[in-house]
This record gives sequence, structure tokens and C-alpha cells, in this order.
Amino acid sequence: MTVPVLTVTHPPLYFPIGMNPKRLLIPFSSRNYRLFFAGQIVSLVGSWMTQTATVWLVYHFTQSAFWLGAVTFLGQIPIVLLAPLAGVCVDRFDRMKILKLTQAAAMLQSFALAALAISGHINIAWLTGLAIFQGVINAFDMPARQSLVIHLVEKREHLANVIGLNSSMFNIARIIGPGLAGFVISDFGAGYCFLIDGISYLAVLIALCFIQIRRHVRKEKIESVWSDFRSGLKYAAGFGPIRQLILTAACFTIFGISANVLIPVYAEKIFGGDAKLLGLLMSASAIGSLLAALYLATRKGLKGMGHLIVFGAVAFGLSLLAFAYSRNLHFSMFCLTIAGLGQILIMASNNTLIQNLVDEEKRGRVMSLYGMAFLGGMPIGSLITGGIADWLNPPIAVTLCGIATLIITYTFYRQLPKFRIEARAALKTKMDISSPVVE
Repeated sequence: MTVPVLTVTHPPLYFPIGMNPKRLLIPFSSRNYRLFFAGQIVSLVGSWMTQTATVWLVYHFTQSAFWLGAVTFLGQIPIVLLAPLAGVCVDRFDRMKILKLTQAAAMLQSFALAALAISGHINIAWLTGLAIFQGVINAFDMPARQSLVIHLVEKREHLANVIGLNSSMFNIARIIGPGLAGFVISDFGAGYCFLIDGISYLAVLIALCFIQIRRHVRKEKIESVWSDFRSGLKYAAGFGPIRQLILTAACFTIFGISANVLIPVYAEKIFGGDAKLLGLLMSASAIGSLLAALYLATRKGLKGMGHLIVFGAVAFGLSLLAFAYSRNLHFSMFCLTIAGLGQILIMASNNTLIQNLVDEEKRGRVMSLYGMAFLGGMPIGSLITGGIADWLNPPIAVTLCGIATLIITYTFYRQLPKFRIEARAALKTKMDISSPVVE
């Protein structure tokens, strides 16, 4: 085993290159990943169409930034409330079966939205209720999906490429989905976005049926759900690098990334546009995210991941400050592109480090905690950001998000030396990693 390399002194901040375009193809050498990728990218386009149609309808019905934040809050708070149960279930039961069940349930939710919207019975109450139902689904789907990713390729050293490619897939869909949704909403109505999304789930369900992986067998003694969760929580809280990564993800999501909830307000109130413009603004952010994800998918090892988080956070914070008061559409789209790039550098690098550091027996519980931090932090941040935007105005809310991001970034950067020391010690115990490097 190659001993992980780690420098104790605090080096100057830099943007690590380490690119090798050929590494983009590494995950596709696995039959399981090829199937997963094909099914997911179709389904994700539909999911982004549903998300775009939902925020458009919420704002159309209420004309309120607070309601945008409130619906997001109610739709994602189940992730926080159900995380203890979800993480334990993922560690106890067959992760593939859990993922099939969550995808089937999400398909039914999309068809329900489609039926209500096309029939003309959709309203803010139905949108909120079905958003909550989707949040319950996501509480189990996220840790199951994250825990399954590592088993889609043969070598753990390829995990960074897989996570980068997954982010690329997510953001390709994020470019296509909102733009397509804008045209569908304008020409046919929001209900058809939900219908397309429901049909798209068939692709991922078919792909999951053909994926073949070893069934997860838990080695730990099975105790009560609460005891199980407490052991996972104790592990994450007591393991410095994982604790820092989860807390950092929560802070970035609550106080920074929540600014995304105001994009519909900018589309309609600031730029006087319609659903098509909303789709373009969301796609501009996705282009930056895609560039960052493709970069991550071409890197080898974990070297420089800590600095990538810092670089991405600085880019994200500064772009929010520029976007807040921009009244030029093209410049605003450029700001959102940079913000999207920074957001993926933060979250995908964070995810990669956690996946490499966590013990397999606790993967589900730790990833459910990560889901609480990331997806669960979004509703809290959206509620706060939407409330500030209604109380003061949207530019001030976005400005505060940008300032908060830069403060969090500085705090994380100051803690990097200690993080590297503890990460090196942990990686030495991962015998199946061929050449991990953390700097």
C-alpha cells in the first residue's frame, strides 16, 4: 500500500490542476455504472423539469419570495426529521431494494402532480403537500443512493471520478431540464413537465433492475433503531474530518446556497421575464456546475480536495455579491455560471472526502447525516433567505448569502492543517485505497 502523502504546514491557496481527460471514461468500464448513468440522466432531466415547474407555479400562485422558501422548507424538512430512521434502514437492509422503492414512489408523486395540473385542480396546498411527500421519499433515497455509488465501480481509487461524473450527469440534466421546462410551461402548461418527469422514472427503474452488485451484509450487531443511530452519530461527531465536512456542508447550504431560491424572483421581478427566462437562468448556473463536475471527474486521487472547497466557496461567494445588484441579464447569467461552478466544487469535493473516509458499516448513517446537512440545510436556509427577501428586498438577501459564504470559507481554510493531519491518519487504515493523497 502506498502511504498517503500529507503536508502539515499550511501551504498557500492554489487551484490544483491534476487533470487527465482520459479519466472521464474510467467509470464507464463498469457495466453497472453504464446502466446507472443511462437511467439516471434521463430521470434527472425530468426531475429538473418538475422542480422548475413547481417553483414557477408557487410563485405564480403567491407572488411571494417567502412562499418559495416555505414550500422548499416543507418539502425538504422530512430529510432532517427522518434521517435517523433512513440512515439505519440503509445500513440494515438491501440498498438496491430501497432505491427501487424510492424511485417508484417518486414516479407516482410526479404522475399525481401531472393529473392535478392538467385537470386544472392544482393549487398551493397540493403543491405543498406533494412536496412534503417527495421530501419523505428523498430522506431514504439520498443515503441509499450515496451508499450504493461506491459499489458501482471495481476500485475505490476511482470513486472521485465517479462522484465527479455523477455531478456532471446531474448538471447536464440541470442544463437541459429547466430550459426545456420553460418552453413546455409556456407552450403547453406546467402539468406536462410533471407528466414527462413521471415517464422518465421508467428509465432508472429499468436500469436498476439490470444492475448486479453484492448484497450488503451488515457486520455490526443489530440493535434498536435509536441505538443504531446514536452509534452512527457518535462516530461522525467523534471523527474530526467527517465532523468538519458535515458541519461545513450545513453552513454553506443554510447561509449560502439557499440564495438559489430567489432565482424565480429575479426572473420575474428584476428582469421582467417569464418561465423561459427562469429556465435560462437556472441553466446558466448548471453550465458552471457542469464545468466543475467535469474537472473533478478528470482528477486522480484526493490531492488538493481541501483547497478545491476553499476555491469553490470563494468563487461562489463573490459571484453572489456581483449577482445581487446586477441589472444586466448577460452579466447576471455569467455570475450564476461562476456560482454554479463554485457550488459543485464545494459539495462534490466534500462528498468525495466523506465517501473515502467513512467506514463501510456506518456509510448509510453517515450519508444520512450528510443529507441532513446538505438537503436538510436547504429548507432552513430557503426559509430564512425568502423571509429576508420579503422583509427587506431580494438583493440584500443575496448579498447576505455572499458575505456569509466568505466568512464560512475563511473559517474552513483556517482549519485545513488540522484536517489534513487527521485525514492522513484515517486514510492509512483504508487498505483498499491504492494512492490516496490529501492536501
